[in-house]
Amino acid sequence: MTTVPERCRAFRNLHKSGCFVIPNPWDRGSARLLARLGFPALATTSSGFACSRGRSDGHVSLEDTLAHLRAIAESVDVPVNADFEGGFAVAPDEVAANVTLATRTGIAGLSIEDFTGDAGNPLFDFELSVERVRAARRAIDDSGTGVLLTGRSEGFIRGRPDLGETIRRLTAFADAGADCLYAPGIRTKAEITAIVAAVAPKPVNVLVGSDFTTVSELADAGVRRISVGGALARVAYGGFLQAAREIAERGTFSAMGRAIPFAEINEVLGPVD
Repeated sequence: MTTVPERCRAFRNLHKSGCFVIPNPWDRGSARLLARLGFPALATTSSGFACSRGRSDGHVSLEDTLAHLRAIAESVDVPVNADFEGGFAVAPDEVAANVTLATRTGIAGLSIEDFTGDAGNPLFDFELSVERVRAARRAIDDSGTGVLLTGRSEGFIRGRPDLGETIRRLTAFADAGADCLYAPGIRTKAEITAIVAAVAPKPVNVLVGSDFTTVSELADAGVRRISVGGALARVAYGGFLQAAREIAERGTFSAMGRAIPFAEINEVLGPVD
């Protein structure tokens, strides 16, 4: 098992050149399955984890999230980036305190977003958003861990799809110390290349939650990191519901033929810890 400092260094190195995919598991089993496929890093998903707990996204506690981060980080030998939502606080000092706790879980990176949780007023004011990222930066630096900080602006998935404002926020987050920049919901080549150019030379993460692009296309656009958010969890739940509906509505079991064989999953997951 690699050490946490080694994982932090490896994660930083991944962001220096090229383009890599960082898929998002939602529990220990899915993390180990993804790591077995050879992905160089993984990222948690707040929505996927919330769903696994029978909750909607944004309704899992800080304590449960910290335990989840520790469980995922301990289950694999590759770097893990944390979807740390909005830092589970509003005030910058409180965000910093929570980021400090997150850096103790074994993660190699984390993101801080500017979503307020209020659909009517979805983004924190600009200055407060920047101060929250700056506070996260200070907390990471004080921790001495080398955890990589991603600054994330949510406008495109929260009803405020304004490219100019998104770029203004991401460039300010970069200036405030974010190592990587992320605007979930951007999809067009023009949007992506504009953001890549605006924050260069810092790397950009693009979310792919549907079939609108390819790894090679995003690499050509200058994207450094590709995540899938809760999409893999939704795919898994989609297969589960399809099979369950077949049983409930038709009384047949044909979907069971698409299940992963016991031997294969047992080989990957191994004995119980």
